[in-house]
Amino acid sequence: MSKRIITFSEATKEAMIEEMRADPNVFVFGEDIAKQGGIFGQFTGLKEEFGNRVKDTPISETALVGAGVGAALAGSKPVIDLHFADFIGITMDEILNQMAKARYMFGGQAQLPLVLRAPDGSMAHGAAQHSQSLESWFMGIPGIRVVIPSTPENAKGLLKAAIQDPNPVIYFENKGLFPVKGHVPTGEIYTPLDKAEVIKKGSDVTIVSYSLMLTKALKAAEYVEEKYGIQVEVIDLRSIVPIDTETIYTSVKKTGRLVIIHEAIKIGGVGGEIAARVAENVWEYLQAPILRVGAKFSPVPFSPPLENHIFANEEEIIQAILKSTEKIRNKNLIKYS
Repeated sequence: MSKRIITFSEATKEAMIEEMRADPNVFVFGEDIAKQGGIFGQFTGLKEEFGNRVKDTPISETALVGAGVGAALAGSKPVIDLHFADFIGITMDEILNQMAKARYMFGGQAQLPLVLRAPDGSMAHGAAQHSQSLESWFMGIPGIRVVIPSTPENAKGLLKAAIQDPNPVIYFENKGLFPVKGHVPTGEIYTPLDKAEVIKKGSDVTIVSYSLMLTKALKAAEYVEEKYGIQVEVIDLRSIVPIDTETIYTSVKKTGRLVIIHEAIKIGGVGGEIAARVAENVWEYLQAPILRVGAKFSPVPFSPPLENHIFANEEEIIQAILKSTEKIRNKNLIKYS
C-alpha cells in the first residue's frame, strides 16, 4: 500500500466512510454532525452520501449513549459522537451499568458493537469544562475497551478496528490532533485494539506515552539523544484498556528505567497504573525510580499563562528523562556537552 499525507480528522472520516460503505448496519449520530459535519470537521460530507444513517440529535448525552446501547443490542453498529469528552460524566450510568455489563449479564448471548467517540484534551482557552482528559476513569470498568490514537494512521486503523469489534469501545480523540497531518496508507488498515507500538528504539530509558503528548515525548527524546547521548525508547500505548504490559515489560527489562507521560492530571492518571504494574512484575530490572509527567492537580484555567502552567511541557519531559538517566548522563556529559 502506498502512503499519502492527510490530517487526523480526514483519517477518521475515511475510516467512517469505508466502514459505512462495507456494512449497512453502521450508522453515526450525535450533536451537529449532519448539519455541521462535526465540530472539528470529522464527519463532513457523510450526510450527503449516507443520508439517514447520519443523524443529528438533541443535546442529551444520556439519550445518545442509551439509544446507542439499545441499537447495538438490536443488531446495529452505532458510532456515537459526544461532541466533547468533558460531557461523558452525564452518561456514566449508561456506560458503567449498561454498556459495559450487558454481554456479561446476558451470559455472552448478546453482543454490543458500539463505538463512543469522545474528543478530549486541552483546547486553547477552552477552560475548565472543555479541556479535560478523563480516560483514567474507565480503567476500572470491566467490559469495555478504551483506545487513544496519537497519529492519523492509528486514528484510522483504531477506529476501523473498533467499529468491527463486537464489544463496546470508547475512542478518545484529542482535540489538538484533528489538524495534525501524517502518513496514512491507502486501502484497508486495522490497528490492533490491544497492542502498543515501539515507535523509537533505545537502550537507556523507556518512555510510555499516548495521544497528543507522544509528539512532545518524541521531541524530548531527540533532544536528550543529541545533547547527552541518551538512547530513549518510546512506546505509543494506543490502548489503555487493555494495557499491553508485555511490550512495556520487555522494554523496561532492556533499559532499566521508565518515564510515563500523559496530558491528563498526574494524580490518579494512567501513569500510576502502569507504574504499579511495572513495580509489581519487573521491579528487579529497575535501575532508577519510575517517574511520571502529567498535568497539575487543577481545573483547566481560561487564562493562557495559567493554562500553559498546569500542563506538562517538553522541558518537564526532558528533566524527567535526565533525572532517570543521571548516571548515564554524567558519563556522557563531556562527550556531548
